[in-house]
Amino acid sequence: MSGSLWLGEEGHGQNTLPFIPRQRPHAVAADPIDELADRMEELIAAAVHPDEVAAILESDGMTDAHIRTTYGRQDSFELAEDLYARVERRYPPAARPPADPWHAALPACLLRGLVFALPGLAYVLGAPLLAGPPDGFGLPAGTVPLLAGAITGWVWNQGLSHRAYAWLGLGDRPAAAAALRAGAPLGAVLSALVALAASGPGELSAAAFAAGQAVYLAAATVLLALGRERDLLVALLPMTAGAAGTVALDLPDVLRTGLLLLSLAAAAGFARRALAGEASGDGGAADERPGPRLAASVPYGLFGLGTGVLVLYAAVADVFADGAGAAVAAPSAVALTLSMGPAEWLLYRFRSESLAGLRASTTAYGFRKATALTLAVCLSGYLAILFALTVVGTLLWPGAPDLGALRLTGLLLTGMVLWTALLLQSFGAVRSAAAVCCAAGGVQVLTLATGAGHPRTVGPVVAGVAAVVLAGLVGALLGRVTAHRV
Repeated sequence: MSGSLWLGEEGHGQNTLPFIPRQRPHAVAADPIDELADRMEELIAAAVHPDEVAAILESDGMTDAHIRTTYGRQDSFELAEDLYARVERRYPPAARPPADPWHAALPACLLRGLVFALPGLAYVLGAPLLAGPPDGFGLPAGTVPLLAGAITGWVWNQGLSHRAYAWLGLGDRPAAAAALRAGAPLGAVLSALVALAASGPGELSAAAFAAGQAVYLAAATVLLALGRERDLLVALLPMTAGAAGTVALDLPDVLRTGLLLLSLAAAAGFARRALAGEASGDGGAADERPGPRLAASVPYGLFGLGTGVLVLYAAVADVFADGAGAAVAAPSAVALTLSMGPAEWLLYRFRSESLAGLRASTTAYGFRKATALTLAVCLSGYLAILFALTVVGTLLWPGAPDLGALRLTGLLLTGMVLWTALLLQSFGAVRSAAAVCCAAGGVQVLTLATGAGHPRTVGPVVAGVAAVVLAGLVGALLGRVTAHRV
């Protein structure tokens, strides 16, 4: 047939058309986000919020520029949301209970609270050194140099403690001891000079007492930073026994001074022995490691300033209000200092419980709810302890003022400020905590200097505002899952 093509028996005759290969479809390139999701599947499946995935990406060193180039997303948070949506939630049970990095023994925390409070008995034993007519402000003799020296010591030693703990966190105990060896004596000299400069006519004995207080604070900083609380407790025994003896006996002034000096010498001796025991051996790689920056300790010093002013104001508001003796400040001061032991334990407890809630929660809302409940329980527990200590101290302390509503409210609000500020500090938000505490303390000092308000009224109002601000900061910070990662 004309025009037909005969293909032959197998279709491969001479007149067959040339074979044209069929174009195959190109293989679809693998999605890099799917590959990343497969590689990180176990970590993503266990996350309770995209922010936790973002934290993992950032810890792996992924920059936003790399994420835009490789995965086509703007930043780690956008990529984390995509990964979180692609992987099904899965929470495999742990083979064994995970170790709790925030476990703290209650007896050890109570011991620290005790060594915080016992130095207050030095004012009872050293009362003859602080005797005299009221100063130019109408306050008991020696009040101004003692307060000036104490606040200076708290600021300096708070910053010094942070630097020592920073070295300890790097595993370099000799460097921590070196920082304490250089900083503690310098802080003692500075505090003593400030107290001397603040003393007025006839207050030389009070300045000497403040100098001893400065030396004790320096020694205590060394011993507490190196974990030698028991040594500090032993050093305080002569002073404690002497203060107890003044209740039943009229101890001569020479004996009072001798017991104070004995405790001071013991604390300084224990601190010197502790520093000698931490002397470096052969150095090593730790010596070449860059150390913590000095500037990083400044916020901690400011935190010590703010909290120190708040504590002193709460303790001596009645002294400033009525010009009464320092004995009226003792119950409040003892209650606040003794409460620091349980406060420390409750801080560890909160971190432990919030970490357990992070592991158990399956949604971000569930985690925030569990965290809020834990926070309420721990804060309520601390305030209940502070209330009990205040009531007992007021009942037992001779000459203590009545436990009025304003005094109790101010003390509890101050305790709330201290505990929430310490909580923020433990999560690394020390700048925010220091700013709020310094602002509150500054307002209190300003009102005292100008006479703008009655001390008993100003204290609760300022502490209440600071407590509300800190509560807002705590809610904003601790509601984020990534804040609780170890």
